[in-house]
Amino acid sequence: MSKNPIILGIETSCDETAVSIIQDHESGTPKILSNIVSSQFDIHKEFGGVVPELAARSHVEKINLIAKKALNESGININEISAVAATAGPGLIICLSVGLNFGKALATSLDIPFIGVNHLEGHALSPKLHTKISYPYLVLLISGGHSQFLSVNGLGKYKRLGTTIDDALGEAFDKTAKLLGIEFPGGSKLEKFAEMGNPNKFELPKPIINKGGCNLSFAGLKTAILRIAKNINSDEERRDLAASFQKTIEQIIYIKSKNAINDFLKNNSIEENYFVVAGGVAANKGIRNKLIKLSNESNFKVIFPDLHLCGDNAAMIALVGLEKYRIKMFDDIGLEASPRLPLDKNADFLKGSGIKY
Repeated sequence: MSKNPIILGIETSCDETAVSIIQDHESGTPKILSNIVSSQFDIHKEFGGVVPELAARSHVEKINLIAKKALNESGININEISAVAATAGPGLIICLSVGLNFGKALATSLDIPFIGVNHLEGHALSPKLHTKISYPYLVLLISGGHSQFLSVNGLGKYKRLGTTIDDALGEAFDKTAKLLGIEFPGGSKLEKFAEMGNPNKFELPKPIINKGGCNLSFAGLKTAILRIAKNINSDEERRDLAASFQKTIEQIIYIKSKNAINDFLKNNSIEENYFVVAGGVAANKGIRNKLIKLSNESNFKVIFPDLHLCGDNAAMIALVGLEKYRIKMFDDIGLEASPRLPLDKNADFLKGSGIKY
C-alpha cells in the first residue's frame, strides 16, 4: 500500500454527478486534489422536483466527462490512483447504479481495490476533510432525504439517537418553498426570501416538540403551511409565512438538538465534545446560528463542513474510501446498489421514543 494513497470518489445518489480525488496527508487531514460537482437543476426545473429517470440518464451522459475533468484538475495520472470508492446507497437506485457500476468498472480496469460507501457515512465523516476530530462525536445530519442524530463512535460504528418519523427537513424546506412560489430548487432559497418577512406573523405547529426525545416530525408543519398558503394573496404574506417557517424550524432543531446532546452525554464521558452538523440544510445560516448558541451553552465544539461540502459531493465519498483503504476494508465488484442503507442497522426509531401511536 502506498504511503500517501490517492482515492477517487464517485457520487450519483440523486441529481448531482460528482467525482473527487483526494490524497492522504501526514497532517491527518486529506488533501482534496479535485472535487467536481455537476448539478442537474436545469433538467428538473420545469418539473419542480427531481425526476429519477432523467437524473439517471444525465448521470450516464456525464459521468465519464466528469471523471476526466476531476483527473485533469488533480494533476495526477490515472495509474496513481490507489482505490475507487462509490456511493452504494441510500438514494435513487437507478442513479446509484450508474456511479456504482462506473466505479467497479474503473477499479477492475486498473486492478485496484473497489470500496462501496454509505452516502450517510460520507456526510457523517465529512468534517474530517478539513478538521482534525476524534471519536466519539455527535452528528446532526439534515438533508433533502435524511434527518437524524447519530453518535459516531468510530469508522463503521454508529448509533442512531433520533430520526424523522415522517419527512426529512430538506423536503419540508423544498415543499414549503414550492407552496410559496419560490423557484426550484427552492429549499436553499427560502431562507433569503424569509429575511424580508415577519417571523412572528404566523404561529405554526412544532410536532412532537415535547415528546419523542430527539426524534423529529415535519409532516404536520407542512400541512399547516399548505392550509395557510391557500388563503394568502400578497407577496408580503408569503414572505411572512416563509419567515415564520424559518423561525419554527430553528426552534424545533434547537430543542431536539438539546435533547440529543443530553442523550450523547449519558453514554459518553470525554474531555472535548464535538457536535457536527452536516448535509445540505447545514448551510442554512439561521440553523447554524441557533446551533452555535446551543453548543456554546452546552460546552460542545460545533463543526460545520465547508459550505461547498454540505451538499452532495464526491470528496466525502472519497474520504470514507480512504478511511476504509487504510484498514483494507474492500468490497467485491458484485456489490449491488441499495436504495435504503441505514448507518445503524439495529436502530428502531419507535422503540423508546416515548411517542404514542
